[in-house]
This record gives sequence, C-alpha cells and structure tokens, in this order.
Amino acid sequence: MTGSLEDQVAQRHTAPAPSIADPPSLVELAAGTIRHMIISGGLRCGDRIVENRLTHELGISRPPLREALRVLEHEGLVRQLPRRGVIVTPLTLHDIYEIVTLRRELERLAVHRGIPVREPARLRRCRTALDALTATTGDPALFAERSLQLRLAVIGLAGNERLEDTCRTLGLQLMLTLTHRVAPAPDLAAQRRLVEVIADGDPDTVLAELARTTDPRAFDGIEGVVGGHSHDAVQWLRRERADPEDP
Repeated sequence: MTGSLEDQVAQRHTAPAPSIADPPSLVELAAGTIRHMIISGGLRCGDRIVENRLTHELGISRPPLREALRVLEHEGLVRQLPRRGVIVTPLTLHDIYEIVTLRRELERLAVHRGIPVREPARLRRCRTALDALTATTGDPALFAERSLQLRLAVIGLAGNERLEDTCRTLGLQLMLTLTHRVAPAPDLAAQRRLVEVIADGDPDTVLAELARTTDPRAFDGIEGVVGGHSHDAVQWLRRERADPEDP
C-alpha cells in the first residue's frame, strides 16, 4: 500500500474488511512507522524528533503525530525533555541490565503459569506468530518486531494481560539497543524449537528454549557505546557472556 499515512487509513476504511478486526487508525499507523524507524536505526538513541520533518515524511498533521509520540513515550521509546522536545530514549548499560533481568523474571512467571497450555487458542497464537516470523526476510528490524510478537504469544499462554503488556514494553525498550549496532543474524531454528516444545507441557524446557532465542552475541560491544556502567550492570554483562541463560 502506497501514499501518505492519511491515504492508507482512507484506503483501509473503504476496502472490504477481511476480518472483524478494526483497521488501524492514523495514530496507530504513525506510531508503527516511527517505531520501525527507531528499531531499524533510522532514529537513534538520543536523536531529537523533528516534528516538521515527520509531518512531511509521513504525510500527516501535527495532532495525530503528537498522539503517536505519546504512544511511543508510554512504551518507553521516546522521552519528552524540557526545552529539547521529544528525543529517542537514550539507554545506559544499567538500563539494559534492569530491562533484561526484569523481563527474564516475568517470563519465568508467565511460562510457569501458562504451561501446560490450557487454551488451544493460545497455542494457535504462538504458531501464527511463528508463521509470520518465518515469512520475514531482508528486514532485520521487522524480524525483531515479529520475534517480539512470538515472545509475547508465549507470555500470553499465562492469560495475564498486564503481565504481557509489561513484557511488551520491556521488549520494545530492549530493541533500542539495536540502534547502536548491527542486529545478530536471525535464528529461525531456535524460534521453531521454542514453539515445538510448548506442546510437551514442561515449563523448564520452554524457558531453556526461550533463552536460546536470544543470540549470545546480542550485547557484544554494547559497553563501548553506552554509559551508565554501574557495578551491578558490569557484573551482569560478564555473567551474560559466560552463560546467556544465567540470570
């Protein structure tokens, strides 16, 4: 679909609906586009969001753009600063340490509550997310976004919306590390194994496979491009490199 975001919204609302789901709004489309720009490195940590440029590039007016930026601020991807306006959230090594360790604890809680699977629809969601991920080629940022969707489908096995929403926010914030470096090569085999073991009903096996979907090279060189080298963060990074599954 081509044209400005406003054109896309008009086309979505006039075209026959393929399902009962409502088409995305202009704000949702704008937020998704800017989110992808951040994850792909088009906008980097600390970069100022220039509203005039984005309204021109996206073909939208200021009100929906500002609402989209509020969505991204709620997700932790952008930050409003006095006299500077909106910037892409800068990360420190301590931030990354907090995000990774908290997400790991929440994932452990979700998997132990969600395995064995009690609702077949939740397992179907995992398989659908894997299908979407498998169809992704040539776009590391899109692969990262769809990897997160699969991870959230696994979290969703617990049937706890607040838990899933928190993990989504943490996952998006962790993607900010991609703006500093080249993303590791996609590993679809690990993602497939993750979905395969869910049906076996053993939460510890699922957690082990979930850990393997994170490339051990994910944080290579990260301490050289971010500040905030707290003692806890440095010790965590050393453990992470020694054993990616060690919290």
